[in-house]
Amino acid sequence: MAAHTGLTWHVSEWIVEQGHRLLPAELDRHLRRMTLDAVAGMVASSAGSVSHAVARHAAALYPGDEVTAIGHGRASVLGAALVNGTNGHGIESDEGYTPGSMHPTSVVLPVAFALGQSTGADAARVRVAAAIGMELACRIAAAGHPATRNRHFHNTPLGGVFGAAAAAAVLRGLTVEETANALGIAGSHASGLFEFLGDSAEVKRFHPGKAARDGIAAADLAACGLTGPTTVLEGVDGYFAAYAGPVGEAWSPERVRDGLGERWVLLDTYVKPYPCCRHVHGAIDGALALRQEHGIDPAEIEAVRVETFPIAARHNGTELDTVLQAQLSLPYTVAVALTRGAVTLRDFAEEARSDAAVRALMNRVTVTIDPDADAAYPRSGRPARTTVELSDGRTVSTWVQHPYGEPANPLSDAALEEKVRGLCEPVIGEPATKDLIDAVHRFDDLDFLDDVDRAARTRGAN
Repeated sequence: MAAHTGLTWHVSEWIVEQGHRLLPAELDRHLRRMTLDAVAGMVASSAGSVSHAVARHAAALYPGDEVTAIGHGRASVLGAALVNGTNGHGIESDEGYTPGSMHPTSVVLPVAFALGQSTGADAARVRVAAAIGMELACRIAAAGHPATRNRHFHNTPLGGVFGAAAAAAVLRGLTVEETANALGIAGSHASGLFEFLGDSAEVKRFHPGKAARDGIAAADLAACGLTGPTTVLEGVDGYFAAYAGPVGEAWSPERVRDGLGERWVLLDTYVKPYPCCRHVHGAIDGALALRQEHGIDPAEIEAVRVETFPIAARHNGTELDTVLQAQLSLPYTVAVALTRGAVTLRDFAEEARSDAAVRALMNRVTVTIDPDADAAYPRSGRPARTTVELSDGRTVSTWVQHPYGEPANPLSDAALEEKVRGLCEPVIGEPATKDLIDAVHRFDDLDFLDDVDRAARTRGAN
């Protein structure tokens, strides 16, 4: 009976019970916003080289034509989950959950889309499954963070694979015992190392796709009778023990259970206004605010200082050989913000990265750790203090506690739709983008997946 009283079993009971309930209206609306943001990223990423590489791999190993892989036509369930998950994280535009430093939509929505299409589930059930999976992914990531990140793991696939398995369990109609087994199996798939930072390796983009694929496999294996440890979260050799480290470090598995079934932490996810690492957004916000408030001429900037929390301070690279290096560089993105007054996807193209003025300013940006920011992250924001020294002797500074897009500093619906248009129109055109926005706001079926796929492939062929 011990296995039936622990955290994993408790979570499994919640998954099955919640799977038979409709979402609260506020959460249902929020999930549609998250879906619109995520699908826009999938569309924009679908034309990229990483997306095409993963699509070729999926076609070879997981052939089929059951469901939609955006930008690549029909695919098998596992193949589509792999491709759409990779696309979701492909341009660093995906939303996230600050307490867990993870991106739930990139892992879980591809599962809900693939199984929703293949099983013919109605849209309401797809949304329920997606919300359950993302809620669990956020909670597991937050319970282990920052200990998991400090041990060099990427929280998005690490905690995300459990959310993927949960969403799959709902759409497959698994029992509590089968769901617990699915989570146990998912634990053996939890993976993702931050070593990609050193080589700017594109495997980072692939992590959510892998977790989506593995979550579906875990649920299907459980449905076929394979057992997993039903103490996978709390066990002495389980997830938290393995990935978060010794008891007493900065992690708490009770964060998974706290308020589960009463409060949705999913409502606290953010939307990114800039397509780059979320850890650098506070400094970008500060740079943009100083530029506008003080009418700063970039040519008059002598030095820029950014004081922030330790994980953000690690993103201080100045090598710009790849898009990913630029997207993960605090000095580069701050220099772009101060020079151009905006940070968009175009600013990470090769020509933009070669801009001599931006590079010169980037080399005058220093990044250090601030004790107050360190104390605040991740429970009380992602703070950054940005200070600019000017040639006329002035020094101006600003502190950002909650970057733009956080629940405490949210993007409006209009701002979100503007972001979606900026990402999608170059790939699928203006009419198809408008149709996508309308369809996801309704979310009464999954036809928008085939619609954007056709539009992307039609324009790509011309």
